[in-house]
Amino acid sequence: MSPAGGGPILIRAATPDDAADIRALVYALAVYENEPDKVKMTDESARQALAAGHVQALLAFQDGKAVAMALYFFNFSSWTGKRGLFLEDLFVSPEVRGLGLGLDLLKRLAAIAVANDCGRMEWNVLDWNNSAKGFYEMLGARHAAGWEVWRLEGEALQTLGG
Repeated sequence: MSPAGGGPILIRAATPDDAADIRALVYALAVYENEPDKVKMTDESARQALAAGHVQALLAFQDGKAVAMALYFFNFSSWTGKRGLFLEDLFVSPEVRGLGLGLDLLKRLAAIAVANDCGRMEWNVLDWNNSAKGFYEMLGARHAAGWEVWRLEGEALQTLGG
C-alpha cells in the first residue's frame, strides 16, 4: 500500500527502540481527541512498558516515518475463561488515511487474537466519534450495551491505594 507521492507502507511489531515513535503517535491521537494535555507518557516510560511486555504495538512506517499504530495488551475475561486482546489506541496519521491502513492493523490484531486463543478483542470509542463507530460496526463489532468505563486515577487513586 502506498499513497501517491509516498513510498510503500511497511507494518511491523514495535520494539523498545520504537518508544519515541509510539509516544509521538499517542500524542497525535490525543491532539485529535482534543486532549493533548492528558498525555503523561514519556519516551522512557514507553520504552519500559514495551521492554517489560506490559504493552505491545504494531507500527506502520512510510519512508522511515511512523504514520500509524495499534497499541494493545492482553487481559483476561473470567466470563470467557480466556485471555483477551485489548486495543488501547488505534491511530492513523491524516496524510495516510483512506488507504485501508486502519483496517489492515485491525485485521492483524484479530489474527494475533486468534493465534493466542483470545475469547475476544475489545476497545473503547469516544461517544462523539461516529465515523469510527460506523467503521467498527461494518467490521461486525458491537457496542457492549449496558457497560460503562469507570476510572480511578490521580489523587483519588493515591488516596484509595495509600
